[in-house]
Amino acid sequence: MHASARLATAAGAAALVLAATALPGSAAQPDPRDPRAEESRVLVFSKTAGFRHDSIPDGIAAVEELGAQGGFAVDATEDAGAFTRKNLDRYAAVVFLSTTGDVLNTTQQRAFERYIENGGGYVGVHAAADTEYDWPFYGGLAGAYFRSHPHIQQATIEVEDRAHAATAHLGAVWERTDEWYDYRTNPREQAHVLATLDESSYTGGTMGEDHPISWCQTYRGGRAFYTGGGHTRESYAEPAFRAHLLGGIRYAIGAAQADCRPEKGYTPLFDGTGTQGWRQAGPGSFTLQDGTLTSTGGMGMLWYAAKEFRSYSLKLDWRMAGDDNSGVFVGFPASDDPWSAVNNGYEIQIDATDVPERTTGSVYGFRSADIAARDRALNPPGEWNTYEIRVEGERLRIWLNGVKINDFTNTDPARSLTRGHIGIQNHGDGDEVSFRNIRVKELPAGG
Repeated sequence: MHASARLATAAGAAALVLAATALPGSAAQPDPRDPRAEESRVLVFSKTAGFRHDSIPDGIAAVEELGAQGGFAVDATEDAGAFTRKNLDRYAAVVFLSTTGDVLNTTQQRAFERYIENGGGYVGVHAAADTEYDWPFYGGLAGAYFRSHPHIQQATIEVEDRAHAATAHLGAVWERTDEWYDYRTNPREQAHVLATLDESSYTGGTMGEDHPISWCQTYRGGRAFYTGGGHTRESYAEPAFRAHLLGGIRYAIGAAQADCRPEKGYTPLFDGTGTQGWRQAGPGSFTLQDGTLTSTGGMGMLWYAAKEFRSYSLKLDWRMAGDDNSGVFVGFPASDDPWSAVNNGYEIQIDATDVPERTTGSVYGFRSADIAARDRALNPPGEWNTYEIRVEGERLRIWLNGVKINDFTNTDPARSLTRGHIGIQNHGDGDEVSFRNIRVKELPAGG
């Protein structure tokens, strides 16, 4: 529903990261881990104890240029002596840029473990997976170890997550040339896979139909992003790869939020190719372009008429153009009247500037989101967010970018969450909200 009040949100603070705007009136030193700080710092570490990539200087230069663009300072070193508790605390993230072999001693490893456990960020690029095979903590942080690779060639990358800052700029497929790693294990069980390789598009891949090439995760208190790209010098001049790397760094330093929990077992309701099974209720519509549904006019609703759901986890990605309004409806009976969903179901609101019980993450008119948690998890207009809406019995829980922000139980005898349909709202003229990748996982009855 439409905003009637204006509240300051974390969206504005997040926008300051890209502009690198100073915070006025504060004499305190900025915390490098705080994305609202005047300038976060990133350490690029490129020590090698095995094969050395000739693209490392290009990679360092690219990260420095991305730092100027993205509002973070960059230091580069090959000195493992930089891995002390005091020095690491200066940095919001550490980029392992094609490191190889055993690059840290036991004391340095412990300092880095503490850094991650205290909320530090990690970015692994290409041969970062060919590093520290005898250090289990690092293996878990990187997500997988290198096994082998064929010759450099073009391949097709299938983009699974088009909401993460590292992949939101990409299409559903990404054609590029690089050296494509096979890994000893599949990281999907513990990490959130962003993109996979189509092994039928090149020769020499050995992981089969599920071959992750980029992923993210929260690990032991810190944030981690890995990309298998970056072997070639040309990679660091490629705009799409540079944007991919910048998005990964922004996630690691906390300037971009994302749901990086492992995800398995979801069935697409809207995968970007069409709206089969969906129906428009009421005025207005949604346009479909580049795998994205965007609201226009209203007040109406696009609802999934092919099936009603009982116990389930619904995930979807959404983006606001500005100060806009929309929502996700659950638990309503089949009807081509959008007001039936309003009167019989529940709306999970999308409008960060409305009053607490009607703001982003609220169960509209019934229960406010945890505003502090919501503000920490929320990306600003122009960037993508991910909802998980979990319905089990009469309980409704909401996660924003992997952070739980609401927990509501229905006690209204006129409404029930135990069965119903799913819909997305087109609120009205001037409200532009986009949706991608709507998927559902049905859960056992009773939770």
